Amino acid sequence: MRYAFIDGLRDQWPVTVQCAVLAVSRSGYYAWRSRGPSITAQRRAALMEQIREVHQASRQTYGSPRVHAELVAQGQACHRKTVAKCLKQAGMQA
Repeated sequence: MRYAFIDGLRDQWPVTVQCAVLAVSRSGYYAWRSRGPSITAQRRAALMEQIREVHQASRQTYGSPRVHAELVAQGQACHRKTVAKCLKQAGMQA
């Protein structure tokens, strides 16, 4: 969160000053910038795509319990509450 804040304001304030104020290392910030998305983020993105497909295939009538049941039937391991969070985050509803 701090690194994202620094990244958003790097045009207005020097990175060195921001890192000193927020008590983070510059090397940590630059490592964060060059790092790719985490494995969890990659899995969540793939799950989100599958949720979107199931939701569209149901003509946007399925809520999280039915979307979850369909994903489990397809062999995708996931939790119902995770599906609900993804649906809410994407603004999809039954």
